[in-house]
Amino acid sequence: MAQPTIHVAHEDQGNSGRYVVTLPGVEGEAELTWRSAGPGIIVADHTYAPDSMRGTGAASAMVQRLIADARERGLRIIPACSYVRAQFRRHPEWSDLQAEV
Repeated sequence: MAQPTIHVAHEDQGNSGRYVVTLPGVEGEAELTWRSAGPGIIVADHTYAPDSMRGTGAASAMVQRLIADARERGLRIIPACSYVRAQFRRHPEWSDLQAEV
């Protein structure tokens, strides 16, 4: 059975924000937070998915949305969060978006 499409909401407070996933019938929410690190650079600093969402693809969907938004807005990303860092290693096609620390 195919998994349903995951909707990722983006909350942008200017110098920081987060991506959020809630799933129907599943308790809790997953989030990926980011903050500005100067002009054109953001730091992806935290990813969390509650146990109830593990294995649903929520965390991966948030990183994919982060990548799409960075491409659209011309941003580079510092992957300070271990999960985001691991996703960058798995997706060498994203290397142009990784900012040097």
